[in-house]
Amino acid sequence: MEYALLQAVFLPLLLSPLAYIIGRRVGHTAATWFTFGLLLYCTILVITASIDGTYEEHYPWTELFGEFGFLLDGLAAPFAIMIYVLCTILALYSKPYMLHKFQEFFKEQAPKTVYQSDGTTLESLSEEKFVNRQSGVYYSLFLVFSMGMLGTVLATNLIEFYIFFEVMLIPAFLLVGFWGDHPRRRIALMFFFWTHVGAVILLLGLLAIGLNVGSFDFADINEADIPSDVVVAAAVAIIIGLGVKLAAFGFHIWLPYAHGSAPTPISALLSPAMIGIGAYALFRLIVEFLPQTYADLSIWITIWGVGTMFYGGAMALMQDDIKRVFAYSSISQMGYLLFGIGSISTLGLAGAEMMYISHALGKGLLFMSAGILIVQVGTRSLSKLGGLGSKLPITAVCAVIGALTIMGVPPTSGFMGEWMLFYGVLETALEEG
Repeated sequence: MEYALLQAVFLPLLLSPLAYIIGRRVGHTAATWFTFGLLLYCTILVITASIDGTYEEHYPWTELFGEFGFLLDGLAAPFAIMIYVLCTILALYSKPYMLHKFQEFFKEQAPKTVYQSDGTTLESLSEEKFVNRQSGVYYSLFLVFSMGMLGTVLATNLIEFYIFFEVMLIPAFLLVGFWGDHPRRRIALMFFFWTHVGAVILLLGLLAIGLNVGSFDFADINEADIPSDVVVAAAVAIIIGLGVKLAAFGFHIWLPYAHGSAPTPISALLSPAMIGIGAYALFRLIVEFLPQTYADLSIWITIWGVGTMFYGGAMALMQDDIKRVFAYSSISQMGYLLFGIGSISTLGLAGAEMMYISHALGKGLLFMSAGILIVQVGTRSLSKLGGLGSKLPITAVCAVIGALTIMGVPPTSGFMGEWMLFYGVLETALEEG
């Protein structure tokens, strides 16, 4: 299909105002189905484009920044498909969860009486109108958030990559700030601060590469064209900037708070999809374009990954809040990805990519199960949850499948990913003696 990736990326952005209008004027249900249908169409576009192998689209842009385009190859396809599959499912999942959230907000925030200038009263804002207005804003931001993640993965230019990276962060900040749990504004500002500190450091690394190469296009990047001291500094800046995105140990502080506060559908995107994009960017920007520098820094990436794995796992065991358990578990899972990336092994890198897919599937199921428990039971405390399997059997089955996938139990994809990852690391260790 012509312009498949252009449609998949920009239709959600262009039609996000329509989602707002539909939500406000027609209702929450209509906005849900509109968003679901649009993302489903875009998901089909991405899957169709990936069937025949590498698929590229290029468009004229500006001579200053190079060429604007989209690339769907063997590296980008699993990330792109998983992002939009999750977004599509969570758009539908948002219908009951966010309706419950909006109704709670109405009870807290809606004015009981509205006074005119002459002192007479107007009829208070109805719950239905409040919910419709909130759902319109929510789904419009949801669409922009989704397209930002996809655009980041498909970008073919350093500046284009950074623009989509920022587009991804801003709606995520607003979604946490508008509908997160208290203290949502403080947590949203923490999320904004940490992610944008990382983004600025990342930008410095990208500019160092682009200005020294003389082009920001991925196709023109050649490590040999960059002075050795500059390429090392640029690589370190990119790794640190993306480490914030990955919530790797040392830069993880924002993640438990953001995941714990964010509405559960957004937590289910922040954890499996958004933070994993940091791993994709390491694949693309460091492993692929700076191979010699990657080899020199790989041992430090491996050590960082091991530390992140153990820290995230240990902290998860200390939590009582179910969403914070999953947040620290995500930190640990990102450690696995760093561990595989540092292996300098084809099998280890493939295992890390497989781990991303497994984490997205498993953690998505776990967060959705947690959201159902929060709505049905009214608590996030693990010490107060128990014996719910018979009352919520479908939720229990989904939670078990998600947990087994995250644990890497055969025959789940998590087991295959971990096996490939550790075998690749062992292979490298044996080769290097």
